[in-house]
Amino acid sequence: MTRHIRHAGLFCALLLVALLLNAARVQVVQAPEYDRHPANRRPDIARYEEPRGDILVGGRPVTGSKDTREHLRYERTYTDGPLYAPVTGFSSQLYGTTLLEKAEDGILSGTDPMLAPFPLWNDFTRARNSGGDVVTTLDPAAQRAAYKGLAGLKGAVAALEPSTGRILALVSRPSYDPQPLSGNGSAAAEAWKRLNADRDRPMLNRAARQTYPPGSAFKVVTAAAALDAGVVRDLDAPTDSPDPYSLPGTRTRLTNASRGCRDASLREAFTLSCNTVFAKLGVEVGGTDMTATAHAFGFNNPALRIPFPVARSTFDTSLDRAQLGLSSIGQYNTRATPLQMAMVAAAVANGGQVREPYLVERTTRPSGSTLATSGSRAVRQAMHPSTAVRLRALMREVVDNGTGRRAAIRGAKVGGKTGTAQHGLANSGMPYAWFISWAQGDRDLAPRVAVAVVVEDAESERRDISGGGDAAPIARAVMEAVLAHAK
Repeated sequence: MTRHIRHAGLFCALLLVALLLNAARVQVVQAPEYDRHPANRRPDIARYEEPRGDILVGGRPVTGSKDTREHLRYERTYTDGPLYAPVTGFSSQLYGTTLLEKAEDGILSGTDPMLAPFPLWNDFTRARNSGGDVVTTLDPAAQRAAYKGLAGLKGAVAALEPSTGRILALVSRPSYDPQPLSGNGSAAAEAWKRLNADRDRPMLNRAARQTYPPGSAFKVVTAAAALDAGVVRDLDAPTDSPDPYSLPGTRTRLTNASRGCRDASLREAFTLSCNTVFAKLGVEVGGTDMTATAHAFGFNNPALRIPFPVARSTFDTSLDRAQLGLSSIGQYNTRATPLQMAMVAAAVANGGQVREPYLVERTTRPSGSTLATSGSRAVRQAMHPSTAVRLRALMREVVDNGTGRRAAIRGAKVGGKTGTAQHGLANSGMPYAWFISWAQGDRDLAPRVAVAVVVEDAESERRDISGGGDAAPIARAVMEAVLAHAK
C-alpha cells in the first residue's frame, strides 16, 4: 500500500511540474504571440488604463486624458488642437498615433524602459508605468502668429533659432482638431472618413512633410555656391548676363519679371530676383559644386528627424546644363519643405553653419524630473563664414530696398528673400508664394529667428502673387513675436 501511495504522490508531483512548465511556456515563451493576437484586447486595455503623458508648449500641456470609464478607459484630449496638430499629431484608439504622439509614444504611454525603475519586476508583474511628459521647443507666441497669419490660406510656416536649431514654430493650414479621432466609436470613424475625404488635406503637415518648388527663395543657395566657388568675387561687378537668357543646348529663353537684369551685378540681381543671372550662375558654378552646396544646406538628406521623419528636400544630381540652370532658380526637380528653407535662412544668419533642427527640448518622468535632454545637434558648414556675411547684406537689401519691404521691423535688422514658384502643366497652376528671412533685435548679438513661409494657391490675382505680398507679412509677424518674447 505504501508503495502505491508513493507512486501516486510521485505521479501527482510530475503532473504539478508539467502544469508549472506549461504555465511558464504560455506566460513567458508564448506571451509575445498571445500579445500580438488580434483577438487579445488585454494590451489595448492595459495601454489605456492609465492617463497618457502630456506634450508641453511654453511650460503648459496642450494635451490631456479623459476618463471614459470604459474598457479603454483614458481617451486623449487636445487644447487648441488645430493650432498644434502639425506638431502633436493624434493619438487614436482606432487609428494609432502620428507625429510627436508616435515618435515619443514610449515616453507618453509609459512603456519606455527608462521609465521603469525595476524593469525585471515590471516584466514579472506585468505592471505599467505612468506616462512621462514631452517638453517642446515651440514658442507659443510665434506659433499663434504663424497660425493667425495663414488664416484663410493654404500653406505652412517653419521658424528656427539659428544658433541652436530649436524649432520655434511649425504651422500648417488648413488644419484639423485631433480630438474627434481619439476614441473608438462611430464618431471617431466618421471624423476619420471626413478628414481623409477633404480635398484640402488638413491632416497633411505641410511644414515638414510636404515639398514644394522653392522658386527664387533657392537663389540664396545658388548665391552661396557662386561666392564660395569664386565665380563671383565682387558683389557689384556686372555678371555679363543676357536678358533673355537661352538655356544651354536649347531654344528655351528664360526671362525676368523685373527690368534691369541685363548684366546686373549679384547685388542687383539678388534684390530684383533676376532669373537670368542666377540660372547662368548655376551653370557656371557647375553641377558638382551646386550639388555639394545643396547637400551642405540639407537637401537630399533622407534621415532628417525632429524626432518624427521630415520629407526629403531634393536637388537633382543628374542634370544637363539647361536643367541645372532651371534647378538653380528653384525650378525643374528642385523641391523643399518649409522647414528646409528655414534651415537655409538660418545658415545665413548663423555664419554659414547649419544646425540640425529639433522639436523636443527634454522628456520628463511623471514626477517632473528630467529623463533626457536634446540640446543643440550636429553642425555642418554650408558656406564660408565670409560668404554668410555677404549674403546677410544681400538679404537685408531685399527688405530695405527690394521685394521684401513688408517684412521690415522697426528697430531690428531683417534679411529676406522672396520667391514665386511656378508649377503645374506648362506652369498653369497658381504660383506658390515664398518668403524666407531672419531677424536680429537691436540688443541681440546675432540673429534670433529664421523663418520660411509658403502660401499655396493663394486666393488672389495671378499677377499679384509674390512672396513679398503674400508671405512676407506672415514672416514679419512671427519674427516680431519671437523678438518681443526675447525682450
